[in-house]
Amino acid sequence: MRQIVLDTETTGLDPAQGHRIIEIGCVEMVDRRLTGRNFHQYLQPDREIDKAAEEVHGISNEFLADKPRFADLAEDFLEYIGGSELIIHNAPFDIGFLNCELGRLAAAQPLIESFCSVVDTLVMAKKMHPGQRNSLDALCKRYGIDNSQRELHGALLDSEILAEVYLAMTGGQVNLLLDGTNETEAGSIGAGIRRLPAQRRPLKVVYAGGDELEFHLACLASIDEASGGGCIWNLAKEAAESG
Repeated sequence: MRQIVLDTETTGLDPAQGHRIIEIGCVEMVDRRLTGRNFHQYLQPDREIDKAAEEVHGISNEFLADKPRFADLAEDFLEYIGGSELIIHNAPFDIGFLNCELGRLAAAQPLIESFCSVVDTLVMAKKMHPGQRNSLDALCKRYGIDNSQRELHGALLDSEILAEVYLAMTGGQVNLLLDGTNETEAGSIGAGIRRLPAQRRPLKVVYAGGDELEFHLACLASIDEASGGGCIWNLAKEAAESG
């Protein structure tokens, strides 16, 4: 599987108001492994950057004065992401801007969603952690990922961080203890875990009584009748008895 973790920085919040992309950062993963084949480019937007946006990413119009325009690298960018699964935090924002940029090209281009599938990690995080903060910084803290270099937003840096977050979110349990201690920390305190002695009394086994067994069989019969003979427990028992 080829996945591209993608992020953009922009001149403002709304492409419908003429705001443009000024930075694209992409990190490639193949079979959940980072390949180092990344895509990163600053862009000349041909408009002023909102002050509030500049305070977030620190990119100025002066810095972008000699940078290429989106049209200059659109072909290379589309070839790079083509056929991949895009992983984006708050995907509608970035996809909306990218589709607007494609719409400005002289030759008509299809929407991003027509040749890439899209995974929104913000939607994933809200399902996994309902009622909690699910910003990229919050997820880094939750999964123990170092984001100390993220003093300002940056498309490539944020993509690299999001790749780690995504792998942590989809790779199984990260926090082993209820207090949020991560695997590394848990290993360091393993000596403090109290273990049961090798020689100890056998555990007491309590078996179901006659009334409980009858009730159990009645429940299975009810399930079997409701499912038209599809009760998996009865089927498994019959299979075992038939050898």
